Amino acid sequence: MRNFLRPLTGLTCLFALATAGCSGTPEHESRGQEGPTAYAPYVSATEASANDAAGSPASYNLAFVISDDSTCTPRWNGTHAVDDATVATRISALKEDGASVRVSFGGASGKELAATCDSVSALAEAYGAALDAAGSTQADFDVEGDELSESASVALRSRAIALLQRERPGLTVTFTLPVMPSGLDADGLALLTSANTYDVQVSTVNLMTMNYGESYDGDMGDYAITSATAAHTQLAKLFGTSGAAAWRGMALTSMIGVNDVAGETFTLSDAAQVRTFAEGKGVGWVSMWSAFRDQQCGADASTEDALTTCSGVRQETGAFAEAFAR
Repeated sequence: MRNFLRPLTGLTCLFALATAGCSGTPEHESRGQEGPTAYAPYVSATEASANDAAGSPASYNLAFVISDDSTCTPRWNGTHAVDDATVATRISALKEDGASVRVSFGGASGKELAATCDSVSALAEAYGAALDAAGSTQADFDVEGDELSESASVALRSRAIALLQRERPGLTVTFTLPVMPSGLDADGLALLTSANTYDVQVSTVNLMTMNYGESYDGDMGDYAITSATAAHTQLAKLFGTSGAAAWRGMALTSMIGVNDVAGETFTLSDAAQVRTFAEGKGVGWVSMWSAFRDQQCGADASTEDALTTCSGVRQETGAFAEAFAR
């Protein structure tokens, strides 16, 4: 069982031990929110987008810190040093209106640091260097693909995060994991079990409600809610916590517009549906991939496949952010 270090909005505790209360103060105030569910989009750490501040995010997920491909050296997108001056300026600009930043490690591309660092101390040091450069006390570990099923790197990562939290008592940790309408798969549950085994204090489990597979050609908003409901039961059982705490310890991240799987399109009405559901359940925060896609594609752009710079659906610029943050 885990105890929550700092409540996301100061309202409740996450995965609290039955015999101990929560400690600490809110890590940020929710800005521009009518309810307790915060809005925290994924943004590029290296390149600003005009859509970043749409919806007045409470925090930003900075994507992504990965290995430089062959060594235990953390780099933004594998290319920029973590202390790159242009990135530092970008992060300062994101914080200007009072939002916090969460450093996201991993993602779908490149090599996660746990795959290239050869010791617990080296991996913890690499993670810490990125957090220090960003001035952040929030870490997101986006684990997917082959890395999710690699038991050796899963254990190494858990041990390194536990070490980092012992060295930095205020560090909050999020795991971002793929999910299906049936819930988290065996690999995702094994990763969380590993975190428990090594005494990682988990603040949030962020569900990637996207890319389910070609057989799932129905309503993406409904799938997101079904996935969250199934995962909620799993999280409450795994962490031995109440239903309310399991909702508060959950985040939901949708891929806006056209997804990576043919037939999957997440619409503005889906975003409003997910937001309403999240508020009703007391979900910690909602997010999207990504702020820089929150705009309509140009007339000459193909929308058959997911694009990196636009959503592939008809929309006003920043409309998904407004739907998620309302």
